[in-house]
Amino acid sequence: MKRELSFALKGLPRGPMLALAAWSLPEALPTAVSGLAIARSVDTGFRAGNPLVGVAWLAGFMAASVVGAIGSRQVFHHLGALVEPFRDRLVRRVVDDALRRGVAGATDDGAVARLSRQVEIVRDAYAGLIMVLRGFVFTALGVVAGLQTLAPIITLLVVPPFLLGFALFLATLGLSASRHRQAILADERVAAAAGAVLAGVRDLVACGAEDHAASTAARPIAEQAAAEQALAWVSALRTLCFAVGGWLPLVVVLVAAPRLADRGLTVGEIIGGLTYVLFGLQTALRTAMAGLGDSGLRFVVTLARILDVSMPPRPLPHADVPPRGYDLCLQNVTFAYGPHSEPVLRDLSLVIPEGDHLAIIGPSGIGKSTLANLLSGLHRPSSGDILVGGAPVGDIVPDLLPACRVLIPQEAYVFSGTVRANLDYLRPSATTEELDFAARAVGADALIARLGGYAATLVAVDLSAGERQLIALVRAYLSPAPIVVLDEATCHLDPVAERRAEVAFARRGGTLIVIAHRISSALRARRLLVLDGVTATVGDHEQVAATSPLFAELLGLTVARGLSPPQERAGGGTGPAGVGGRHHSGW
Repeated sequence: MKRELSFALKGLPRGPMLALAAWSLPEALPTAVSGLAIARSVDTGFRAGNPLVGVAWLAGFMAASVVGAIGSRQVFHHLGALVEPFRDRLVRRVVDDALRRGVAGATDDGAVARLSRQVEIVRDAYAGLIMVLRGFVFTALGVVAGLQTLAPIITLLVVPPFLLGFALFLATLGLSASRHRQAILADERVAAAAGAVLAGVRDLVACGAEDHAASTAARPIAEQAAAEQALAWVSALRTLCFAVGGWLPLVVVLVAAPRLADRGLTVGEIIGGLTYVLFGLQTALRTAMAGLGDSGLRFVVTLARILDVSMPPRPLPHADVPPRGYDLCLQNVTFAYGPHSEPVLRDLSLVIPEGDHLAIIGPSGIGKSTLANLLSGLHRPSSGDILVGGAPVGDIVPDLLPACRVLIPQEAYVFSGTVRANLDYLRPSATTEELDFAARAVGADALIARLGGYAATLVAVDLSAGERQLIALVRAYLSPAPIVVLDEATCHLDPVAERRAEVAFARRGGTLIVIAHRISSALRARRLLVLDGVTATVGDHEQVAATSPLFAELLGLTVARGLSPPQERAGGGTGPAGVGGRHHSGW
């Protein structure tokens, strides 16, 4: 509980809090004067034969209600200034944790449920909790102030049972929290089961396994339904607590009314006291029970779940110093996407010296992108080691990885923002001259000019796939990372544009690893790695052509089409970059 409250209160903006408290005073004014206005309108007005006086007191109460409405409006106006920063902080916490776990290779099936449903539950509950606690405090203070002005003896009659009912309600919160926690965990299990079923729905239908999928998802759904139903029993306890704290004070005043009259209290004062109970204490208690028993528990339990899962994973043995150089070394690497899955790569050993230009070719689905992710540290091998400068790539501090390597996948990512922000994301200190040089080198200068320059705003959905790849290529070119991995990063460019970009990266310096989309990319590389599903062949063009039937066949087709390997490798074309559709190369 302390941890959740500490997280909720940390960084709370003081200005909006003070404004919220200030506007709560006029909001509580109608409650504070309600019983007094009713009592005076009865005693000095209607019972005394002065109806105008009675109406005047009621009009005063109406005026106080108008002031209270203005206060309520301002309260909700300032509420957002407290709630939205809290939600943003919580979203950053969940996203940062998911990214840390992803980099570490850990699975997190409940991340989507936390980021969507649970964050919104906490946000709404947080807003409700603020309103409930603020309303309870100011309403109770208003009632006590009004009763003290009207008839202090009634205060002594109604406050003890009111506090007793509230205390009994607080005693039931432990059970309620347990029930809410079970509901939250059941919700995550449903999300994980449904996600697994939906992800394989095509295969399930093809295999006729719909009944099995339904039975797989049925159990967590039933558990969630049972957990939600168990919450209903808490409502019965809440009703009992409200009877003690809300209705017992009313009964006490009614039973004590004759003696109160004997002690000199007027009919109006007794009615006023009842008004404070009915429209003050009962309202405050009902709101507090509904808020703390529903929104408050959801807030504490859900936030606790998020913070529990968001605790940093067990620290991995990170390298104390940056890698010594940037040689890449794979030692008997095997990788499978699950404990019972067939390995995508098996016992692969490979050395990529610093400054090498390696092209990886092979049929679609053979594991080229998987290998790119392994080299980049996004996947951890099932067995074997991957070293960067002698340090295991998975053990390098995540903050150092961007300084070692940059990966551009086939579907390049561009975010909505300025052109400059997209280009210098990996090197914020880049000057305009450096941006110009990088854009010209990879052939994106015409695109940037057409977009309106570096200050123009990008809308990612308005760009074609090839245009997004050009933006990402400039970003990678500017990166300080000495290792560049292009995973079919030019597949949406035409051959001329692809050649220009790859030549630029080859001249950039450092290590260049290209998942080849066309045979021309392989011919430009210094060395080749051919994956054919049986063997992994690595070497220069002549060595690979002599030992790899797959490459020999592709090379023969290329020569037959009139393009010799020496011509392709010698090229350093600087022609204009084109953006076109995907050109298939046969793998």
